[in-house]
Amino acid sequence: MSDERIIKKYPNRRLYDTEVSKYITVADVRALVMKGAKFRVMDTTNEEDLTRSILLQIMLEEESAGQPLFTANMLAQIIRFYGGTLHGLFARYLEQSLNVFAKQQHQVRETLAQDPLETVARMTQRSVEMWADFQKEFLRAAGLQTDSKSDQAE
Repeated sequence: MSDERIIKKYPNRRLYDTEVSKYITVADVRALVMKGAKFRVMDTTNEEDLTRSILLQIMLEEESAGQPLFTANMLAQIIRFYGGTLHGLFARYLEQSLNVFAKQQHQVRETLAQDPLETVARMTQRSVEMWADFQKEFLRAAGLQTDSKSDQAE
């Protein structure tokens, strides 16, 4: 049995969590996201995966309430990547960037209590190293880095 939770979406727009055998709200799905639970939202009519649609709905609600995460300029820049030649590369870049950020956030939480100043210094150094490595790989994958001598000089 998969550890992925299945949530069924019925034609009446209700969501049914099969793990707890009850109807849930979009707010409940948001809570699952915040806990890091693995889940998939399936349309009961045609078995279509609606997970992305529900996640986008949650993001729209979050952006509309309180303080938005994305500026209009950021959203416009993201939209410009749709259908372009770097569409897939940009998606991977964003995903990797978020993964790096999440890992760093987790590490900070774990070690900040021990020695805050040493932790911040170590995390800053590691962040610079990770971003430099990531940028090199990104440029290499995009075919924009042709000078291998610059890598050797470091």
